[in-house]
Amino acid sequence: MQLLGILACPGRGLILSKAKPVYKRILLKLSGEALMGQQGLGIDPQIVSDIAVELRDVKESGVEIGIVIGGGNIFRGLSASARGMDRVSADNMGMLATVINAMALEDYLERNNVHTRVMTAIKMERLAELFIRRKAIGHLKKGRIVIFAGGTGNPYFTTDTAAALRAIEIGADAIIKGTKVDGVYDSDPVENPGAKMYKQLSYLDVLNDRLKVMDSTAVTLCMENNLPILVYNMKKKDNLKNLILGKPIGTKVCEAQND
Repeated sequence: MQLLGILACPGRGLILSKAKPVYKRILLKLSGEALMGQQGLGIDPQIVSDIAVELRDVKESGVEIGIVIGGGNIFRGLSASARGMDRVSADNMGMLATVINAMALEDYLERNNVHTRVMTAIKMERLAELFIRRKAIGHLKKGRIVIFAGGTGNPYFTTDTAAALRAIEIGADAIIKGTKVDGVYDSDPVENPGAKMYKQLSYLDVLNDRLKVMDSTAVTLCMENNLPILVYNMKKKDNLKNLILGKPIGTKVCEAQND
């Protein structure tokens, strides 16, 4: 009998049953740009609706889901800083943009009868709960999807770093990063049709070759805590669900395996 979901780089809580999720708890990292579709700015309701439906299906398989969303579709702090804005002010604005995206996704998840909580690193009690680790874990255990907004609550840190931090704090078995391409490549596949996609990489491969997986702080946090990173194409229908079932999709980043 063939078993699904046997990874070369196992995570905590790995399940080896056929046709069942290989992870019990995940942290999904989505870019803000993923929500804007072809609009160029803002939020595309159809894109958010599609994401919500797929998340509902994954949750119904028994997986506990935490989410971190970027804010680049609304405001990108680093770009504004490069154009002369004070970096701290720009980053604070970027963190607020992630709250807007989190609230939008929460709305569409609730429309699909998925109980959801938005927790922020910045106190704003009229809009969302303040992030408290034990409360977040409690929500996950009760079957709620938890969206972590507001980054880390500090300037100079990206939402990649926030995703790694929250994943470690909640004891996630893996970070799953949704992108617009099939995985991690040695060059930009949009500009270079001959770009090579990697099926598996070590953390040091990513850091040494400066591959665009997550920023170096996030990758280092994952390496120090042996937390696998899985990169997949979120534009392909059922990709996330199939990845959770252990099918060979995208790129895995984990500890190097000894021969």
